[in-house]
Amino acid sequence: MSRSIKTIIEPQYVIEGAGVLLRRSFGPHRSNLYDPFLLFDHFAFNDPVEGPIVGFPMHPHRGIETVTYMLEGSVHHRDSLGNAGLIGPGDVQWMTSGRGIMHEEMPRRGPNGAIAGFQLWVNLPAALKMTKPRYQEVSAATIPAAKRDGATVRVVAGDVDGVRGPVAEIAANPVYLDVTLEGQAKFVYPVPREDQVLAYVFAGKGCFGAEGQEVEAVRLVVFDEGDRVEVQTEGGGVRFMLMAGAPFREPIAPYGPFVMNTRQEIQQALYELRNGTLIKEQ
Repeated sequence: MSRSIKTIIEPQYVIEGAGVLLRRSFGPHRSNLYDPFLLFDHFAFNDPVEGPIVGFPMHPHRGIETVTYMLEGSVHHRDSLGNAGLIGPGDVQWMTSGRGIMHEEMPRRGPNGAIAGFQLWVNLPAALKMTKPRYQEVSAATIPAAKRDGATVRVVAGDVDGVRGPVAEIAANPVYLDVTLEGQAKFVYPVPREDQVLAYVFAGKGCFGAEGQEVEAVRLVVFDEGDRVEVQTEGGGVRFMLMAGAPFREPIAPYGPFVMNTRQEIQQALYELRNGTLIKEQ
């Protein structure tokens, strides 16, 4: 059964970090409507009047995975594991914060003066909330592309026509795809019936779901249950991020950069942050 559209979300502008303007489709909430996904942000700095890029100075995380996917420009990062580097166009940083990590992300404009990309937060199940932090940096050159008639799919995580993404061993068993459809093209992708499936349309427009409802950029499509996703285009093309993952169906307690399962666990994280023990010796 092809999935119908449950709802369409128009991202709202929010300020995060040291004053970064973002388009946020959703953020962590106790209702956990998009389980296992917790947050999806679209960041872009394309107007010179915005002035200096302020970014996200050193800050903590516990209990989640953060995924940064760059379209334009770059982000310089460093963390308490000793990792440091530059994430450029088409690159991905998949960070498992586990029991605790500190990291910093500072955007830099590309040659054309623009910065654009996405940040996705993926939950960890209770059994893995306090796991050892892990870091996967994936260069654009190592992300394979699957090609169909009129479709090009960059596979970050998951499998498309036997093309497997480089990000692996993630608890939610996620799919994360960058899909570009030309005009007069169709994309059909099988998904487990109970998985959460979202599509973030960020360029052009296409007809989504069983009803073929037209969706224009910039919108997030939330799909209902079903065993496949269908998208097709008419005159013009469309580009979207497709996210799918197995829900954990556990209660969550979000608080800023921490997402745990109980309020007591949040209080413990804040206590450890205050007394300097959040980051365990690796």
